Amino acid sequence: MLLRLMRKKIDTESLPVLFMPEITDEALARDWTIHDSDWNVQDGWFVGMNRDNSPGMMVSRADFRGNVLLEFDAKTIPPCTHDINCMWSGSWDPETNMRGIAYVSGLQGWWTGKVGIEKSPEYKLNVGTPLFQVEPGRTYHIITGSADGHIFMAVDGVLLLEATDPDPIDTSVYGKIGFEAYCSQIAVRNVVLKQLSWSAETLSYEPEF
Repeated sequence: MLLRLMRKKIDTESLPVLFMPEITDEALARDWTIHDSDWNVQDGWFVGMNRDNSPGMMVSRADFRGNVLLEFDAKTIPPCTHDINCMWSGSWDPETNMRGIAYVSGLQGWWTGKVGIEKSPEYKLNVGTPLFQVEPGRTYHIITGSADGHIFMAVDGVLLLEATDPDPIDTSVYGKIGFEAYCSQIAVRNVVLKQLSWSAETLSYEPEF
């Protein structure tokens, strides 16, 4: 897929792979930590369950630094209808037992069914739209990540959101990825994390009149 952001182009197919996790019980225990939720393996999916209004997360043990792109398939598990969420360039704060610095994106979240991107833990950067509605139980292909603080989310080949962070996360320090069930039950598979690189694109209009 060729992602065309504002003045940036990303060829998602040409990016080198950093992490392609196995979906087995052994790999779940080896590669991830679980926080305030239950995550297990069912029929080739990572399945997350959390009844609380809080981030119930599986977080990578390893750090993947630099600009990254996270690609995966995901769905809600009916009767659950909301919050397919993930993070990258992130951290988990053991003192507060909460997500620390991270970029977070999600489908059908933010309590009113929005596609959104936010930056924790202060949440002063938030962007969202209600213009994409998720069908419960349907599998979606999600591509999300950041290019030097230029954050984006595409679903099923369509770019839905992008924003530029005036104070980008230091990706040389923060590098965990994770998936989050927020008062929901979700399933995730085909996870691929890639090292993101981009090329500049000069844009201009030709007069139409």
